[in-house]
Amino acid sequence: MVARGGLRWSDRPEDFRTEVLGLVKAQQVKNAVIVPVGSKGGFVVKRPPTEGGRDAFMAEGIACYQTLISGLLDLTDNIVGNGIRPPKRVVRRDQDDPYLVVAADKGTATFSDIANGVSEVYGHWLGDAFASGGSQGYDHKGMGITAKGAWESVKRHFRELGTDIQNEDFTVIGVGDMAGDVFGNGMLLSRHIKLLGAFNHLHIFIDPNPDPAKSWVERTRLFNMGRSSWTDYDKGIMSKGAMIYERSAKSITLTAEIKKLFGMTKDKVAPNELLRAMLRAQVDLMWFGGIGTYIKAESESHADAGDRANDAIRVNGAEIAARVIGEGANLGATQLGRIDYALRGGCLNTDFIDNSAGVDCSDHEVNIKILIDASVASGKLSPKDRNKLLAVMTDEVSDLVLMDNYQQSQAISVVQAKGYHAVENQMRLMRDLERRELLNRTVEFLPDDETITERAAQRTGLTRPELSVVMAYAKLTLYDEILASDVPDDPATTEDLIRYFPTPLQVKFRAGIEKHRLRREIIATRITNSLINRAGDTFVYEFKEKTGMPVSDIVRAFVIAREVYGVRDIWREIESLDNKVAASVQASMFMAVNNLLERATMWFLRNGDPGLAIGEHVGAYIDGTSQVADKIDAIIPPHYMDDLCKRARPLMDAGVPQALAARVVGLVNLAAACDIARLANRRALPVVEVAKAYFAVGAWFRLGRLRGAAEVLGGESYWQQLAVDALIEEIFSHQLNMTAQVLTAAKSKMSAQQAVEAWITSIANVVGRAETVLNELWATEMNDLSMIAVASRQLRSLCRE
Repeated sequence: MVARGGLRWSDRPEDFRTEVLGLVKAQQVKNAVIVPVGSKGGFVVKRPPTEGGRDAFMAEGIACYQTLISGLLDLTDNIVGNGIRPPKRVVRRDQDDPYLVVAADKGTATFSDIANGVSEVYGHWLGDAFASGGSQGYDHKGMGITAKGAWESVKRHFRELGTDIQNEDFTVIGVGDMAGDVFGNGMLLSRHIKLLGAFNHLHIFIDPNPDPAKSWVERTRLFNMGRSSWTDYDKGIMSKGAMIYERSAKSITLTAEIKKLFGMTKDKVAPNELLRAMLRAQVDLMWFGGIGTYIKAESESHADAGDRANDAIRVNGAEIAARVIGEGANLGATQLGRIDYALRGGCLNTDFIDNSAGVDCSDHEVNIKILIDASVASGKLSPKDRNKLLAVMTDEVSDLVLMDNYQQSQAISVVQAKGYHAVENQMRLMRDLERRELLNRTVEFLPDDETITERAAQRTGLTRPELSVVMAYAKLTLYDEILASDVPDDPATTEDLIRYFPTPLQVKFRAGIEKHRLRREIIATRITNSLINRAGDTFVYEFKEKTGMPVSDIVRAFVIAREVYGVRDIWREIESLDNKVAASVQASMFMAVNNLLERATMWFLRNGDPGLAIGEHVGAYIDGTSQVADKIDAIIPPHYMDDLCKRARPLMDAGVPQALAARVVGLVNLAAACDIARLANRRALPVVEVAKAYFAVGAWFRLGRLRGAAEVLGGESYWQQLAVDALIEEIFSHQLNMTAQVLTAAKSKMSAQQAVEAWITSIANVVGRAETVLNELWATEMNDLSMIAVASRQLRSLCRE
């Protein structure tokens, strides 16, 4: 219903349908990050002209492209005024469906204005938003947006390997040339690139020991030429033994340096033999910026790769020696090839994760144009000022898009950091999606239950390519469920909508944003990405299983928890530590935030008012939780502060600033902030005083230690984990009940500690019986959940009596 996608001028006439099918499959999971449902199309020039050279060839390609565009618009509904105008002489069997946007792809990167010209002839309602990236839009190659998006993944892989590629030299082998958008832009994103070799369909470029600074300048020159090839490279700056070969040659002579670089012994080889050696080279990064599928799994045939042109050079994933693979281009590897490489220890995502910035940028452009063109139509904004505004926002649009790439890759890392502990929930999620006929594991090359069980036994989780797919499906299904619910209609979600747009639009065009044609879809996309990127792939499914509550309520509770605890600030602080602390340290801090969010989400599901109106709940609890957080050092007992400082020390030793380290380890103390705020409100007491009583009770009975012991014993199986969660929730409940009793019995002007002691004295016999059991438990190692269950039962009895 809301469709946009790239139309490719294919150079594979013999199997272009296979090529487009592969692009469609990649697109389906890439849709998770964009508002419309992306689609793909392609065409071939069946009868290329035999005379007239490149100009004639381009003219014929453009004519084919215009024919394809015209065919689409002949079948597409249009918006005229405030109504829908169906196409003439077309029988419609679907609903009104006027949203159609085409985008650049291989061969059509410069055709946006051509497509918009056809759109203008047809009077299509989107105007020059019909084909994004035109002369009055966001030029993907000029912005380098697709390459920059993939580079976010590449930087993350290297950060997790302990390397900062923006400040340290690293070696690269690549596919493409400097005239290409993704390859060319990508190879300019760090001045520390040592490009040892690259190839396209015409040439093989080898530079065994390049000077990073000089070669970056030369690559920049080639990129700015526009139609450069590797033969234009200045041979005077190339290192000893460097060569540029023609791929069409029957054989090529290798220099001693090239032989050493690739571990080859022959003096003369066929070009394809050198290319296979390059793909298997021991380098830091393999950068795919050109068209073709070069990696498969050992279990696959070349026919499975669906790219006959590269059958002669394709290698298996297990043979790849590069530490990292970046797929700036689509289909650089088959999914099974990626998995084989990842199982061997290689670092990569999937193409739809790495190169999603292009579609994301087009998505922003179209939705921005829909917004501001309404002002142009009404005469409030001139076309000239409209185009100036679009240009002014280019950098911020780029930043918004790249943040999506950054967070998606980061989300995979956080889930991966859970390791094999996450696989059972992932398996249950996949089963659920299969039951609902939303996923076919075989088609998506996801492991079956037996394989997952074997990996869990080996303490191995899903690989990053597999996690990429699971996360995408989690997003796609969640998006559909949010869109079908009333969540996007909650007034409090408007802020998620506003944040989608660049800041110059957020105030001046706010009224238009709130009435945007795709308002609900944008909100659903934003919330989906926030929840899955931050809380993980199985978060919603786990809550569905635990509570039986509808997805809409789970989403509402998550958004309330996110806002009440202000975790966006903590996320930003953690992210600001890139390359300053180890990535594993950042992941541990993200998981600490997630633990709080899980507890808070469950709390609002259990205790929130019917309907879970987001704004009302945030308004009711944000002040109380903020007071607890801001005054935590004055609230918790001194020995709690000592413990907090002790737990913060490892983070500080790892390079985390003291304030952030203390804030992160202190999140565990905020888990009960909503309980405290609600009790304070009901008793009309100051939040800080109630909090002091709450923590004094916890300290007396060592309840925090009890919950910590339960978490450490966290079950291996799904049911064991549910039992642990239930015990922890029980202990929180006991602490709240005892605090309520303390406050009831307390006399005026008593301190929290005095109130607790007075209450305990008043029921000394009951407390004595409970403490006898608890002390016996503390005297031994607490290594069994049944021990914690006994303690919880004793506390329950104490509360009742």
